[in-house]
Amino acid sequence: MRQFEAIEAVSASLKSDDCVKAIFVKGSIGRGEFDEYSDVDLYCLVEEMDVNDFLSRRLKHLRAYREILFYEDLFIIAPQMIAVYDNLLHMDLFAVTESTFKKKDYFQVIFDPDNRLQVFEEEQNLYLSQSEFDSHTYDLAWFLFQYSKARKRGNDLWAVEMVHLALPHFAKVLLHRYEPNRAQLGIKTLQRSLSEHVYKQVESVMNNLTPASHQLGVSLLIQQLSLELEWIESKLLKSSQARRFIRFMVDHLYEERKD
Repeated sequence: MRQFEAIEAVSASLKSDDCVKAIFVKGSIGRGEFDEYSDVDLYCLVEEMDVNDFLSRRLKHLRAYREILFYEDLFIIAPQMIAVYDNLLHMDLFAVTESTFKKKDYFQVIFDPDNRLQVFEEEQNLYLSQSEFDSHTYDLAWFLFQYSKARKRGNDLWAVEMVHLALPHFAKVLLHRYEPNRAQLGIKTLQRSLSEHVYKQVESVMNNLTPASHQLGVSLLIQQLSLELEWIESKLLKSSQARRFIRFMVDHLYEERKD
């Protein structure tokens, strides 16, 4: 597959860079769930003092595979260069240090001559922490609040957008209950990680997120949230503002749909 051809070519170039202490892949390839459309999340472990030196050579390493159609330098979870090749393969090249290594998600080692990655292997997981679950519940309630205002104004386009912003948080809340070992993956794993009944309910919500039918979509969302609400409240910290907020918004939108 072209993903592995790209990994081999870029890794060969990276191995010649003295700043690179280890190379590994995350994402769908790291989890063994890839297909022909998967992108490549390639990571380099470097020393803190070598980060800037290494960053200056990323484009050269990425070009070791083939011609690049588009590239961009970003910082989301770490310094990252996005490259889209002329065969439309997408690769992200990340630079991390031992202190910035994110322990979420699984990884596959490509190159690690000094066993620098061994310390992280036992900590691989896709669970939500307590604070992450609290945050996603709060954000779900927040975007439902914004939806309610947009609906009352008659701004159907913005109302739909607010529900779209709520759904990634709803997905992680659902996964935290039904498939907690995959909760970090969110919407992309719902089809394979939820029961058919729960998945179909979420699918029906999304199918109705149009300017003409968003009220039906939100009604279905509140219906499912009502079934989950007691469990959600039991998993939130008693001191969490999310407890009262999510309950209030479910009750509020339930009443609104009667109007």
